[in-house]
Amino acid sequence: MFFITDAHAQAAGEMSGGALAQFLPFILMFVLLYFLMIRPQMKRQKEQKAMLAALKKGDEVATIGGVVGKITKTDDNFVTLEVARAAGQAVEMQFQRGAVQSILPMGSIK
Repeated sequence: MFFITDAHAQAAGEMSGGALAQFLPFILMFVLLYFLMIRPQMKRQKEQKAMLAALKKGDEVATIGGVVGKITKTDDNFVTLEVARAAGQAVEMQFQRGAVQSILPMGSIK
C-alpha cells in the first residue's frame, strides 16, 4: 500500500513540470514573434505618424499612388500638391494626409 501512494505522488509531480515544458515552445514562439514582427511594425507606424504630423508647405512628397508633388496647402486631414505647371498655372491635386508615403529630398522634383 505504501508503494501505490508513493507512485501517485511521484506522477503528480511529473505532470506539473511536464505541463510547463509543453507550453514553453509556445511561449518562446510568441516572444520571437513579438520581437521579429510586432515590435518593428509598431516602430514603423510611429515613424509614419510622426512624418505625417510634420508635413509642411514646400515639402516635396510622394504619395502611395506614385504621384509626386510639392505641398502648397496643408489641413488637418488633407494636403494640396502642385503636381505640374501648364500654361504658367499650377496643376494642383488634393490628397488625404494618410496617402503621403514619404518626404523626398529638396530638389527631387524638376
